[in-house]
Amino acid sequence: MKASVKNILRNDIEIKINGSLWFESGGNRFLGPGPIELLERIGETGSISSAAKEMKMSYKKAWDLISHLNAYTASPVVIPQVGGEKGGGSVLSAEAFELIEYHRNLRQRFAAFLDAETKNLKV
Repeated sequence: MKASVKNILRNDIEIKINGSLWFESGGNRFLGPGPIELLERIGETGSISSAAKEMKMSYKKAWDLISHLNAYTASPVVIPQVGGEKGGGSVLSAEAFELIEYHRNLRQRFAAFLDAETKNLKV
């Protein structure tokens, strides 16, 4: 007879089921917590450079993440703005905002699933 996992694990310590969530295609990750945070910060700052600095990453790394993400979307998620008194900047497309919101909601549902599974260990 198989033992229940909750009977196999120690009950005198706190155990939590955890996980991470990302989108991938062909084994290549393209959208997860890092790219989502980058999009959010670009939306807040209006600048890839400023967003990259806030995340302590190089501009090149930020641009590479955006380019990689754009390879999997039907249209660009970050739109460069040329000129202006500050030399331009970047804005998010409507699709970028939709991706951010979808990922946020998906993370909430995923967290609820993980919490429910953790509670099942204690029942």
